[in-house]
Amino acid sequence: MEEVYEIGASTLDLPLLQKLTAEPHQLRLSEAAKQRIETAYEYLHHKMQQSKDPVYGINTGFGSLCNVAISDDKLTQLQENLVMSHACGIGEEVPTDIVKTMLLLKAQSLSYGHSGVALSTVELLMEFYNNEVFPVVYQQGSLGASGDLAPLAHLALPLLGKGAVNYQGERREASEVLKELGLTPIKLQAKEGLALLNGTQFMSAYGVELLLKGYKQAYLADLIAALSVDAFDCNLSPFDPLVHLVRPHKGQINTAARILEFLEGSEIAASEKSSVQDPYSFRCVPQVHGATKDALDFASKTILTEINSVTDNPNIFVGEDRIISGGNFHGQPLALALDYLGIALAELANISERRTYQLVSGLRGLPDFLVQTPGLHSGFMIPQYTAASIVSQNKQLATPASVDSIVSSNGQEDHVSMGANAATKCYRIAVNVQKVLAIELMNASQALVFREPLKTAPFLASILALYREEVPFVSEDRLLSEDIHASVGFLRSLQIDSAELY
Repeated sequence: MEEVYEIGASTLDLPLLQKLTAEPHQLRLSEAAKQRIETAYEYLHHKMQQSKDPVYGINTGFGSLCNVAISDDKLTQLQENLVMSHACGIGEEVPTDIVKTMLLLKAQSLSYGHSGVALSTVELLMEFYNNEVFPVVYQQGSLGASGDLAPLAHLALPLLGKGAVNYQGERREASEVLKELGLTPIKLQAKEGLALLNGTQFMSAYGVELLLKGYKQAYLADLIAALSVDAFDCNLSPFDPLVHLVRPHKGQINTAARILEFLEGSEIAASEKSSVQDPYSFRCVPQVHGATKDALDFASKTILTEINSVTDNPNIFVGEDRIISGGNFHGQPLALALDYLGIALAELANISERRTYQLVSGLRGLPDFLVQTPGLHSGFMIPQYTAASIVSQNKQLATPASVDSIVSSNGQEDHVSMGANAATKCYRIAVNVQKVLAIELMNASQALVFREPLKTAPFLASILALYREEVPFVSEDRLLSEDIHASVGFLRSLQIDSAELY
């Protein structure tokens, strides 16, 4: 029986999000959340009956058309027109696991009772989640400012029985799937279209995915670096806690401690060293990996605050008897955090590729390109090229999106965050980082064979035993592209307890 997550009963945090994304769950609303939604809805409609004053997006046009009054008999058409006209996304489809998170985050934001939507609208969003009906959403189209307008319009279209969805592995018309599941499309009422489209759930859903990937990659980077430290026959003195206590950055201290923990019991680490110092890519792992961990913590604080917030507009405050037009949809906090996170993750790949380069250079008693007969065999020469190519691409992708702004809506929306571009760029960086780490793992595992009969640490040896089932030792040239893909698959499938990650 699937577990249930009750929206409105708890705050979304990383262990919970990891569980929600890894295991099937059903969503339901807490009784308190239902009450908040219904109270705000009733308040809004009572207010609209009592007063004909213009309220942005409820009885007016949108954006620079905010001063155009809309008659009561056109309010439903106004909201439906909004959804259809704003569904202008293009480019690659957003992965379905991120669309699923978008559904969750939109329902979470609406559950706080400051949006004025009908309970049935939130419940239909949850039905999509529970039945794994994923609206087709595109990666390009949001400026990350007036909410993620285009992506969220595509998320909302199927609620109206329009647009396309991915269901049971097939792309289908939303109207067909709704009918098949016995679900009735909604008729949007005052403010509902705006509540669905205003918000940062596209950026935020990518942010959630990137945090989950990022913390795992930070752990894997430490694990693989520890293998490389032994493979390159490095000193352990740079990981001594005394070094880090006098420069007490949290990430730096934790990284050094983790590397020592991974290498506990290593015969290689305990052996006498011929080199007094090691290259920075080994010696400065705590400082570099640690800085990425600190950036992850900053991004986590920002993104978790965002997903437990109200980000549409205008906001309804029933107790204060006010409807306020503000700017909580603006994605600037996310844009900065995602740019920072992209740079920080790219650094994991930068330093990883440098360790790979050192391992294939014929130093420290290792053969050129980690093959027994270099010359006849090229061995691990070209995987380093591949890593270098990916790292170079990441440097281009790490250029911040948040420093850009392009005026839209006839000047009404005159500063935008470009947070959506920051999110999709950061996602590409994260995918690339895993490939570079997988290549380093290939090289480190190969190099460790040349350290025998000395053995690495028992924990690392247990990881290598599992890895060797997927990627055998390379004794002569073979199609290494297949090994790289297998190495990426190994890292993707490796399960790590959340207590080790966050």
